[in-house]
Amino acid sequence: MENAGLSERIEVDSAGTGDWHIGSPPDIRAQVAAYARGVDIQGLRARQVRAEDFERFDVILAMDHANLGTLERLRPEGARATVSLLLDAVPDAPTREIPDPYYGARDGFHEVLDMIETASDGLLQSLKPRIE
Repeated sequence: MENAGLSERIEVDSAGTGDWHIGSPPDIRAQVAAYARGVDIQGLRARQVRAEDFERFDVILAMDHANLGTLERLRPEGARATVSLLLDAVPDAPTREIPDPYYGARDGFHEVLDMIETASDGLLQSLKPRIE
């Protein structure tokens, strides 16, 4: 976002659909994988999606179909936010879902970050005309 010169126009946040990690930092393996890419996420703390998020944000993205379904159920009627899968921004992606690397090997966090970065680039390209 900063590289695209849009950090003043786009707000990014992260939240989960469940409440079991509220207040916790990211998994250490995620921190290590992000830090290897020059991103320090150790200060982040988990929070749960709230009803007001659907008015605060224009777009809310899910990593997989289960979370997408939960978000659609949580979305208040008439809310302005659209809800979709993050990988919808990559039409030629071999999958629509980003897997949860929590129970996998350490490399799983790097693979997931690769997918997220690719999807984020596609999402940014699709949003640029709306915000420039």
